[in-house]
Amino acid sequence: MVERVLDRFGPPIYVRKQIVHNRHVVEQLAGRGVVFIDDEREAPAGARIVFSAHGVSPAVHERSAQIGHVSFDAVCPLVTKVHREVRRFAADGYDVVLIGHAGHEEVEGTMAQAPGIRLVERVEDVEHLEVRDPARVAWVTQTTLGLDETEQIVARLRHRFPAIVGPRKEDICYATTNRQQAVKELAKRCDLVLVVGSANSSNSRRLVETARSCGTRAELIDDSSEVLEAWLEDVDVVGVTAGASAPEDLVQGLVAFFAERGTRRIQDLRLELEPVRFPLPRGWLEPAEAADRT
Repeated sequence: MVERVLDRFGPPIYVRKQIVHNRHVVEQLAGRGVVFIDDEREAPAGARIVFSAHGVSPAVHERSAQIGHVSFDAVCPLVTKVHREVRRFAADGYDVVLIGHAGHEEVEGTMAQAPGIRLVERVEDVEHLEVRDPARVAWVTQTTLGLDETEQIVARLRHRFPAIVGPRKEDICYATTNRQQAVKELAKRCDLVLVVGSANSSNSRRLVETARSCGTRAELIDDSSEVLEAWLEDVDVVGVTAGASAPEDLVQGLVAFFAERGTRRIQDLRLELEPVRFPLPRGWLEPAEAADRT
């Protein structure tokens, strides 16, 4: 969406926070004239502003409209699904428990969808939860969590609140789920797993944790330039994977790095295709085109 707005209108385009949590993506867009800001109020009146894939609170939309921005919402549809669940549960009188990581942009946006949301980060946090009515509790999750830990937290919630309800379908996104399942299989075959992704990418960090939980060494890198020689000592098989927001050229760059070192065999491990595609919303340029005509 950011690239399309740039192609259509040219710079400057403002983006609130990082559009996705990947350093290379952010740097490339900044090179094209995107201005990344921490707060929508940093963009001048009339500016074109894109809200990140992680979602924002209703208050952000309201302030942006009051300033007079032409806004484009690039929130991931799977995050939007969680927002709708939160509002529905809250409207039905449930105390909503969000499983997620404090300070993450997605969590901040989700917690702003309704008052009184409780955040749970670890299994131990469940014991300290205070609710109005144990029979009226609902849970949702951040979309980029570790599958195993989330299952443990949900199990503990169900033990403490037997009547608890949750989403009809898993909130953790298919890209996160597929990658973690693949990494478990990859870790069985490798001496070292390298995850291409940035340090602030939640789903990339979960891949590292997943590999390590299988007893395999794993490291997070932004690109092949960060591979340390010490990691490769006594290593025969290296597994390569990537976070959901890492561009494919970075993955292929890491594969090429090993090929240039004389790696004799490179094999793809593909357990499941990702079946979902998200086209841009219909009419997504209409607000900006209307602004141009005034």
